Amino acid sequence: MKKLFLFLFLLNSLHAYVGDQACAQCHSKEHKLWKGSDHDLAMQVASSQTVLGDFNKATFTYNGIKSTFFKKGKKFFVNTDGPDGKLHDYEISHTFGVYPLQQYLIPMQNGHVQVLDIAWDSRKKSEGGQRWYHLHPHDNVKAGDVLHWSGPNLNWNYMCADCHSTNLKKNYDTKTKGYKTTYDIINVSCEACHGEGEEHQKWANSPKAYKGSLKKGLQRDFSAYNKRVWKIDPKTLKASLTTPIDRKEIDLCAKCHSRRTQVSDNFKATDHFNDHYLNVTLSENLYFSDGKIKDEVYVYNSFLQSKMYEAGVSCSDCHDVHSLKRKGAGDKVCSSCHVPSKYEAKSHTKHNKNEAGCISCHMPSRIYMGVDERNDHSFRIPRPDLSVGTDIPNACTNCHSDKKATWADQAMLKLYKKRPVGKQNFSHELQNLRSNSKELTQSLYDILLSDAPSIAKATAAGYLGHIPSKQTYTTTIQLLKSRDSELRLNALKALEGFPIKFRVRETFALLDDPAMPVRIEASRQLSFLDKGELDQTTAVKLSQAIEEYKKVLLFNADRAESQSALATLYSNLKEYQKAEEAYLEALRIQPKYVPAYVNYSNFLHKSGQDQKAYTYLQKGLKAVPDSAALYHAIGLYYTRQHQKEKALASLKQAATLEKDNPTYQYVYAVALAERDKASAIQVLEASLQRHTGDIQVLYALAYYYRALGKLAKADSYQKQVDAITNFVIDYK
Repeated sequence: MKKLFLFLFLLNSLHAYVGDQACAQCHSKEHKLWKGSDHDLAMQVASSQTVLGDFNKATFTYNGIKSTFFKKGKKFFVNTDGPDGKLHDYEISHTFGVYPLQQYLIPMQNGHVQVLDIAWDSRKKSEGGQRWYHLHPHDNVKAGDVLHWSGPNLNWNYMCADCHSTNLKKNYDTKTKGYKTTYDIINVSCEACHGEGEEHQKWANSPKAYKGSLKKGLQRDFSAYNKRVWKIDPKTLKASLTTPIDRKEIDLCAKCHSRRTQVSDNFKATDHFNDHYLNVTLSENLYFSDGKIKDEVYVYNSFLQSKMYEAGVSCSDCHDVHSLKRKGAGDKVCSSCHVPSKYEAKSHTKHNKNEAGCISCHMPSRIYMGVDERNDHSFRIPRPDLSVGTDIPNACTNCHSDKKATWADQAMLKLYKKRPVGKQNFSHELQNLRSNSKELTQSLYDILLSDAPSIAKATAAGYLGHIPSKQTYTTTIQLLKSRDSELRLNALKALEGFPIKFRVRETFALLDDPAMPVRIEASRQLSFLDKGELDQTTAVKLSQAIEEYKKVLLFNADRAESQSALATLYSNLKEYQKAEEAYLEALRIQPKYVPAYVNYSNFLHKSGQDQKAYTYLQKGLKAVPDSAALYHAIGLYYTRQHQKEKALASLKQAATLEKDNPTYQYVYAVALAERDKASAIQVLEASLQRHTGDIQVLYALAYYYRALGKLAKADSYQKQVDAITNFVIDYK
């Protein structure tokens, strides 16, 4: 197995990729800059030259497990807990990264390669480094957990490989459940960005005789970036790009410097980012409501929010694309566009020299992977006022850590005589959307009609379906025609919230959309339709679109969420045996994947297998005892079985576990109302305090108050419903 693993790792294709040494013959300067960079050292074969960690019988204890790092001859090993929870010796095959941490790869059975969750802190000892540490110090990760090094979230083949090697092919086999992952070049080499070098080499060897169609044989020509000119206005001292804005570089860098889902591995340097990747929006678990980085999201979506992106700034304006170092130490990187005499002056910074700088104020950082400090690339004006009463961090109290946000807010008012706003001025509105506020509709339009960044508008567009009114429906249809594919995609997702008769025609039209994410979302939404009821041309078009969607899901068939989506697709296509197999495969891959338990139980219920559905919900609860979703699903099962007491107990447990979930509160209140409407009202009003515009809760309150004869109260809640929904679509 190990020989096969090494063969696959070292396998090089014979036709297109030539390797960095071939490039170095003509591009020695660029090669020298690249050599030793993070791209060059992204992945290396484990050796005494590449391994930075202490393998001299060093030990590290985590969650009661003592791991030992040691050598046998020239080979590196760790004795740690495996997928069975017992200690085993594992050989380290490769290193991953160098600074500020280094991780290690362990080959497992059937081509699976896992990334050890104990990493080496490669910083200086004086900085707290030169030690082993765990990536999840507070999670008490055990074998069987998705975050355990042997679990799916630390699988190299899916999670990491695409961005650390050149021309990587995952090659997951759905039959063997294994991988035959290959790459042409072990690290992020020249051709990862410029494309296969064979054609360029042909041109270089004989320019006059070259007959290829590519300019100089290059898949992607970046020579225009050397001609970009930023001109400083002598009056305003502001910079502007005098040459055309070109996004090709950003589109390429986004491939790895973004939070995204990969949907194919045939990306070429000439391709667009969204032809092969599904980008995220500013969702609550990833970004703070003002758009600042929260979870590990890298830089792409942050940069899309910035005025710098809007002005045409590209990655290479600040970073050397070969060494990856900033073009200037510290804040000096900013001075090529921002005249120091203006922006370093106290009149701008309001601080003494060296007290505060561009990066600390406009690119506040967060720590990821325990020791890796990363700067937010949205280049925003500090807004401590947004931190008051929220969990949003701000640049001011990052430095003045002994002060509160209220102090920083007042300090800003005193210094500037007003609260600075900036381009990313959508925090309150986005928070209203996230919390189902009664201001939801107004907040939606405040974002959509503002000068907010497109990524913020796309995020807002996804909420249009939460309020199915004539107004929001019209807006959704309008956004489906946007030139921005992210806006179209999220408008399409919102469209699913409207009655089917109002959306089928528009969804069909998007099966021909130029953007792959939009096409596959349209096919997902239409997959339930009976093709026998469609004309032949339409049926063929839908079938082709569904095949594209299925191909995307099968590419990620090694993931539980993809298998669960496949199961839904197969069920829609009435391929019930395949649907059941996909659900079971999802649970095999990730035995704690709650959505698969819930969806599979619903599938079994629809096929008349209620007892089996209940059995799987119980299995899920055994695997994940604190899952509100499973208690909610069990409560619905008991409801269908007319076991009201058991149903009420389970629904109450779900509502208790997730007090901030308005649906769980609503369903529990409805069940409770059968015996005690007054208590149900208490549950609903408590939920309404958190989600002031939740329509189902408001409807229920109006209904139950009316049932109790409290007509004034009922009318007041009904008026709130009407104010939010405006003119509701006729569902008849």
